[in-house]
Amino acid sequence: MSNTMASRRGVLAGISAGSALLASPALGAALRKAKAPLPNVVFIMADDLGYADLSCTGSHHIRTPAIDGIGAAGIQLRQGYSSTPICSPTRTALLTGCYAQRFAVGIEEPLGPNAPRGVGVPSDRPTIASVFKALGYHTKLIGKWHLGDPPAHGPLAHGYDEFLGIVEGAADYHRHHMVMGGKEQGIGLAKGNDPIEKAGYLTDMFGDEAVRSIEAAGTTPLFLSLHFNAPHWPWEGREDAELAKAIGSSFHYDGGNLAKYREMVEAMDQNVAKVLAALQRTGKADNTIVVFTSDNGGERFSETWPFVGQKGEVLEGGIRVPLLMQWPGRITAGSRSEQVMASMDFLPTLLALAGGDVAASGTYDGLDLSPQLTGRAPPVERTLFWRFNANGQAAVRKGDWKYVKLGSKDHLFNLAEDERERAERGTAEPQRLADMRVLWDHWNAGMLPYRVDGFSENVKNAYPDRY
Repeated sequence: MSNTMASRRGVLAGISAGSALLASPALGAALRKAKAPLPNVVFIMADDLGYADLSCTGSHHIRTPAIDGIGAAGIQLRQGYSSTPICSPTRTALLTGCYAQRFAVGIEEPLGPNAPRGVGVPSDRPTIASVFKALGYHTKLIGKWHLGDPPAHGPLAHGYDEFLGIVEGAADYHRHHMVMGGKEQGIGLAKGNDPIEKAGYLTDMFGDEAVRSIEAAGTTPLFLSLHFNAPHWPWEGREDAELAKAIGSSFHYDGGNLAKYREMVEAMDQNVAKVLAALQRTGKADNTIVVFTSDNGGERFSETWPFVGQKGEVLEGGIRVPLLMQWPGRITAGSRSEQVMASMDFLPTLLALAGGDVAASGTYDGLDLSPQLTGRAPPVERTLFWRFNANGQAAVRKGDWKYVKLGSKDHLFNLAEDERERAERGTAEPQRLADMRVLWDHWNAGMLPYRVDGFSENVKNAYPDRY
């Protein structure tokens, strides 16, 4: 492994609850002088939401006023990316601040029944939850986990004080389990390390739990991960409980439509509205960082315009995601940015904004982009890498240029001129194409190789319509 991974003991030694140091000395000094309380953090992530599935990013039929409002009150990044084109690897990158492919759990695409027994993020790895916990935050995850089974690899083993959500990668919205062959599978809905039975529509249950958590936090700083499973399949709305009883499989590939998808996204938006209202009602809104994004690009009923591709593909439509953030008084309302930012950047960026010492907390592939988000520095050029085992996909973005490998074919695009990835530039610039390929090969050599035994079955299970 090319990066040295810091132990949790190092995190606890390097970050104290009284730490007020920021990556930016000027901002850190200002906060120390004012003795500002630690900001709350509410990190909201959708599941399989495409770039253009919000009204503020161009949806033709979905209305998301609450989510749009986060960008209106803060900043909207047009070049937000998921660190991988599929769920559990991106969640690995978010949790660790590193490329998912550094970890065994991160090369499962997605994590499924054929994964090695007991796979998960290493227990001594600092996480986005553990570094905030070390600062004195109460940490809670509500919603989808999909990074291993409790207790050894549940949220409580990786820095969260509380967890209420679904353990596996999907669940029926009314039965709260994956359903296959008419039978409920896996752990399903859990509280802490234990499965629970509770009636309700999952999107509403998660929103309501987030409101309760905000109201109960008092003066203790709160780091709240609200990871909706919406609008991931199965395609069910609030009134579809009887449908849920009838279907024999959560995959439900013969169901769904644009109207149902709209209903699911708008239900999520209504719950985001409840969360934002709770922050206002409790007087926490002015000192709360709110983030909204998605774990990867959209699926079959999603819009990704102007990009091509979808979930499971390294084309822009599979990895370009909405990214909105607000923090009143720190992030200028109505800001727009072309800063390139990926899932693994959230750990160092949010930690820096909250006053943590990023360097002391661990070693990350992600960058602290707090100066760019707060307008104290111009956008910084990024070089980012992707790979996806299905069909041998690979990608590098270096500045405005993007190298893409699809199967045996190499491609080169200039995203500043052609974000739709249709103007092939490889023939005109063969040396740049070759250099980008070498760059990806070098990065890939430092990542874990894919395993062979049974892995392909995970991909086939995730995408049965492609095999």
